[in-house]
Amino acid sequence: HVQLVESGGGSVQTGGSLRLSCAASVSTYNSYCIAWFRQTPGKEREGVAVIFLHAGTTYYTDSVKGRFTISQDNAKNTMALQMNSLKPEDTAMYYCAAEWARYNADCLSRRGPDEYKYWGQGTQVTVS
Repeated sequence: HVQLVESGGGSVQTGGSLRLSCAASVSTYNSYCIAWFRQTPGKEREGVAVIFLHAGTTYYTDSVKGRFTISQDNAKNTMALQMNSLKPEDTAMYYCAAEWARYNADCLSRRGPDEYKYWGQGTQVTVS
């Protein structure tokens, strides 16, 4: 069992920055695939970024590449999503998701919400 809790959401102006955190009940994220998704009413849940903690490899969707960075925080059980140059289109509820992965390709290819077993409750990001 893995429990995830997101934090760090809020309201910012266009061009601003936010740093989201995902804390897990496990002592380490090693061998886990961690992803950030976002969703607004009437739209599909969109995969934003993925990290395979065993190797530190990452994937980003094109709309956030160069602006967002996913990483393991100094706290070993915490993963961060640094969001810079925020746009109104980034406004959404952001979710942290986790699933066990054996290999890099086994993780980075998991870009859909149905491919993750564990989910946080979400944190709201509003950009105006």
